[in-house]
Amino acid sequence: MKHILNRRDMLTRCSSGFGLLALQGMLGSQSAQAAKALVNPKAKSVIFCYMSGGASHIDTFDPKPILKKYGGKPMPVKIERTQFNKNGNVFPSPFEFKQWGQSGIPVSSIFPKVGEMADDLAVVRSMTSKVNEHAQGNYAFHSGFPFMGHPSAGAWVSYGLGSANENLPSFVVLNSAGSVAPHGGVGLYGSGYLPAAHQGSILQVDKPEPVRNVKPRESLLAQRSRLGLINGFDQDFLAQTGQNIQVEAAIKNYETAYRMQSAVPELCDLDGESEATKKLYGLDSADKQTAGYARQCLLARRLVERGVRFVELSCINEGIGAGNAPNPWDQHGALEKGHAAMAHQVDQPIAGLLRDLKSKGLLDETLVVWGGEFGRTPFSQGSNGRDHNPYGYSIWMAGGGIKGGTIYGQTDEFGYHVAENKCDIYDLWATVLHLLGLDHENLTYRHGGRDLRLTDVHGRVLTPILA
Repeated sequence: MKHILNRRDMLTRCSSGFGLLALQGMLGSQSAQAAKALVNPKAKSVIFCYMSGGASHIDTFDPKPILKKYGGKPMPVKIERTQFNKNGNVFPSPFEFKQWGQSGIPVSSIFPKVGEMADDLAVVRSMTSKVNEHAQGNYAFHSGFPFMGHPSAGAWVSYGLGSANENLPSFVVLNSAGSVAPHGGVGLYGSGYLPAAHQGSILQVDKPEPVRNVKPRESLLAQRSRLGLINGFDQDFLAQTGQNIQVEAAIKNYETAYRMQSAVPELCDLDGESEATKKLYGLDSADKQTAGYARQCLLARRLVERGVRFVELSCINEGIGAGNAPNPWDQHGALEKGHAAMAHQVDQPIAGLLRDLKSKGLLDETLVVWGGEFGRTPFSQGSNGRDHNPYGYSIWMAGGGIKGGTIYGQTDEFGYHVAENKCDIYDLWATVLHLLGLDHENLTYRHGGRDLRLTDVHGRVLTPILA
């Protein structure tokens, strides 16, 4: 006779808490697409340095000398509607550019350390966005869609590749004191309709307890006994679902959380790192923002060493005095001050990360991505700021199968619109997945009667920047 779950059974099943109810959202098709054989993977992991707020391309990696000629004059071409539509005259970059390395890639003076690594970079100068507002732009960059509910790129990578370390999550977001989630919130790191196991796990890198409750409040023996009891309920529930593989994966996640109690403290303990390595990243910097971001970069290297698939770093705004907390690169005024401060925060740590990965032989298998949700206008907002510009801006990639010393695409002479090899976020993620050995058109998940994917119905691999 078919067993009917009565009230007593219900209370028994849920006695370990309402966590089991969350499993309902994980039921569904664990698509076999994620288990398909990889095709010539170049990279094993991704480190994503997200520059929230919209770093100005014409002040970082896309110099436009003609702006000096027209400085202080009206734009000689049509101006599209901007976010605030308080547009001024042509605003030349307050920073000088220098050509670096054998490739001669020009890099702004605010990135002297990253400039030294120019021969490892592929700078894409023709990125575009369909949206012109921060929250929408952040979601579009992370998930391919300008609204919440879709999986983050990190979640897709986790889903496609699985875990290479059972003691740590496969998608980790690093935060420091003074850094907050960009506009849109922690949903930017969500798993959407993918199983919840693939959402980003946030580590507060400079706190005594990087993950809440990671330090056991009872003896390991007592905890193991408690988990054994809970596991009995879980296994009973699993049997009732017909050995549903998503329920089975959720139970495994509980075990991962248990093992994180030793893995996370060991990960965040930097005593074993040499003083030279810490200095390379800038952990000894008198600037606490630089030191904070340096810790994130060093932990990113330690995470990919341990097999974590996708690591996202968070910029710090506390003490910068420009931009705003969720979007610290967002300088509608005082751009020279704000961009110089933000670049100083991340320049040495990112360059140190690239050098360290390279020295350890890890850069060949680690893809580093730098970019934000859009660029900024070549004309001013007010007297000394820039508004949002989604019509053409720059990102860069390094390592993991990327052809270093490369420039792809161009904006027009003012740095306003893309003039050559226009691309978008779908092309970026198609390229990232390709380098990880995943076909972006085949990495799908059935939801709402449709096979959804990170690149939606778009995307092409940027083959000219591949090694």
